[in-house]
Amino acid sequence: MSSYNNSVCLNEARRVAIFGGTHGNEMSGVTLVNLWVKNGAEIQRKGVETKPFITNPRAVEKCTRYVDTDLNRAFTPENLSALGGDDLPYEVQRAQEINRIFGPKGSPEAYDVIFDLHNTTSNMGSTLILESSKDHFNLQMMNYIKKAIAPASCLVLLNEHPLLKYSTSRSVAKHPVGLEVGPQPQGVLRSNIFEAMRVILKHALDFIDLFNEGMEFPPCTVEAFRVTERIDYPRDANGNIIAMVHPNLQDCDWEPLNPGDPMFQTFDGKTIRYQGSGPVYPTFINEAAYYEKQQAFVTTRRETLVASSIRKA
Repeated sequence: MSSYNNSVCLNEARRVAIFGGTHGNEMSGVTLVNLWVKNGAEIQRKGVETKPFITNPRAVEKCTRYVDTDLNRAFTPENLSALGGDDLPYEVQRAQEINRIFGPKGSPEAYDVIFDLHNTTSNMGSTLILESSKDHFNLQMMNYIKKAIAPASCLVLLNEHPLLKYSTSRSVAKHPVGLEVGPQPQGVLRSNIFEAMRVILKHALDFIDLFNEGMEFPPCTVEAFRVTERIDYPRDANGNIIAMVHPNLQDCDWEPLNPGDPMFQTFDGKTIRYQGSGPVYPTFINEAAYYEKQQAFVTTRRETLVASSIRKA
């Protein structure tokens, strides 16, 4: 990467992967990737190798999130360098294999872009997940996608919190992009969610094509929701959940939660209110997969990110 007249010069994106089945019961990505493995014509762009890939085939076969451990948390330096072969948890073995094929993570040989396709049971709509506010390529791509699909909505979730960020499968790439579309129950395929994901991928690949062909993208701003805190369910002394997401909050992803607003409702009908110092924007509200992670939702704050002009080097 270099800078030229305030324009960031970046290498062409020639190797792109599309991951489905990182969680084996999130059916939009599984179905799209299996479709593209059979016939990848719609994801091919001139001069770009686009590889559709099922990341967790055993979990897909069982239609479960994972077999031994969450693959989308498995790409830590410790796991990627662990010895033990077949004695390692299945997803750690897969993480090492994925790192060999698409990485190594953090190296010049790593794939340029990885799109990782996910579904959520939360009412989040279409959400692009950004891992760095300094990734001008991804910021420009997300700006392009948001404009291309308007008036449909596609929000940007930024997770670079040092304690809440996790080691995703897509983090192997130079430019990791998460795509989360919902609401959709686990193990279910909904046509509207499937099509929303497919359309966003089309525009993302179009952006890569335009960039590689030499188009310069001028400076832009991108509205993003920065992850600030993970909120757990209220629990008793034994760790058992004692309250549910309040009906006023349920399905209200991305809407402001103000101090004093209802947040949880106990099983005997009492309201627990939000006690923060100012408004936050909750998302992943009541996500089914996050009960095991002791998370009722995450809070975010809305901010404007600035992307420099980019052009190919």
